[in-house]
Amino acid sequence: MNPAIEVTDLVVERGRRRVLHGLTCALPKGSVTGLLGPSGSGKTTLLRAVVGVQLVTSGTVTVLGEPAGTASLRRRVGYLTQAPSVYTDLTVRENARYFAALQGRSATDADQAVTDVGLTSAATQLVGTLSGGQRSRASLACAIVGRPDLVILDEPTVGQDPVLRAELWDRFHAMAAAGTTLVVSSHVMDEAARCDRLLLIRQGRLIADDTPEAVRASAGTDDLEEAFLRLIRRTEAERGETLATPVTTEGTVTR
Repeated sequence: MNPAIEVTDLVVERGRRRVLHGLTCALPKGSVTGLLGPSGSGKTTLLRAVVGVQLVTSGTVTVLGEPAGTASLRRRVGYLTQAPSVYTDLTVRENARYFAALQGRSATDADQAVTDVGLTSAATQLVGTLSGGQRSRASLACAIVGRPDLVILDEPTVGQDPVLRAELWDRFHAMAAAGTTLVVSSHVMDEAARCDRLLLIRQGRLIADDTPEAVRASAGTDDLEEAFLRLIRRTEAERGETLATPVTTEGTVTR
């Protein structure tokens, strides 16, 4: 089957700094792919390239069979940015219904999206009065209300409590089971095990592109955080480099 996303030799530069170094990967349809790596590793830049809002230096990005950013993809791709993308002077429900209308969806679809992200009790609150985690969920509701074929989520679980994080991941997998493709970025390594496939990225380079089981096997450890560190050391040893900066994951800093 054709992949949902195909990235070939992708290079992105900002000024004189190279942010992505010739990335190549293909992500299957109807799956949850985790894009994991430390802050500043290039995760958001890669996601922006997939959505089609990032200027690229060279290489190609194909999304659902079309070049990234093609106008026809706008209704087929949902994008949740790190910063909440909702109107603070509207309620949660009003935001969801507005974005639903833009996608040709009904008020019922909007209300269901609000329920799916766990905001039913806050549906009538102004977004400006919500906590940071609630605003992020309000943005998520607006990203999924159109039932897109592909959903790009940039750190969607930041600021969420453990119970809600688990509920959101259950929702992500339910969407994938229904045929939606999801790409979820995170710097929280314990979320890696929740993914069908992993892209591990550091300093703009792919360290691994495989299933969690295969990543563990390749690194020779059952701990995914330790596997990431071992793969980094292996890759940098092959390039004659050293792990010059700490790798930061949720609650830990590992050298």
